[in-house]
Amino acid sequence: MNDEEKIPVRALAPMLSIRNLGKTFSGPRSKTVLSGLSLELAAGEYVAVMGESGIGKSTLLNLMAGLDRPDSGQVVFEGRDLSALDDDGLTLVRRRHMGFVFQAFHVLPYLTVAENVALPLVLNAVPDAEMNERVASVLAAVGLREHASSMPRELSGGETQRVAIARALVHRPRLVLADEPTGNLDPESASQVLSLLRNCVKEEGAAGILVTHSRAAAATADRVYVLSESGLLSS
Repeated sequence: MNDEEKIPVRALAPMLSIRNLGKTFSGPRSKTVLSGLSLELAAGEYVAVMGESGIGKSTLLNLMAGLDRPDSGQVVFEGRDLSALDDDGLTLVRRRHMGFVFQAFHVLPYLTVAENVALPLVLNAVPDAEMNERVASVLAAVGLREHASSMPRELSGGETQRVAIARALVHRPRLVLADEPTGNLDPESASQVLSLLRNCVKEEGAAGILVTHSRAAAATADRVYVLSESGLLSS
């Protein structure tokens, strides 16, 4: 293949492939929350999943991340069948290749902004010089460079969520999973965070999935799906 030849995007293998996924929670009130779900996501794609509370959106994210295991079907991430990995293998995949943004932020209150953002790099044993460079770069990208030494209690809700986004992206993950990331924010902060999240995913060539109740939030995605008892439907 010469330099001028290009591989069509759709000819490439998907980064994330969900195949006939099913999950049932057992107990006195056994409930099937997901059944026969399929979805493909390529590098550079950013999709939103909407649905009523309790329908299984967060469960779907947990299965994508290997935090929970399906009862049927497969989650294939960059050619790896996650169900075939043991717990240590799943932890390693998440640590190196996935980034998470949650509604509750989950920043550590006793660490500075820079220390919170650096955590994924510490876990991946990135050398100090490279770690400092990456932290400074991502904080600049999210508009928090001047807050590097601040404590989380000194930040607004929107700023704290931007810390969470910086932490999710600092190790350059291939898959970014966001679970109601604007649920605790005012409209202006929410708009800024959604724009930032989309732009960062696109610039890094990652794949991104946003779970949300908000139609305004979902509208920032390339594609929107609605999760219901009938399955995952394109909106």
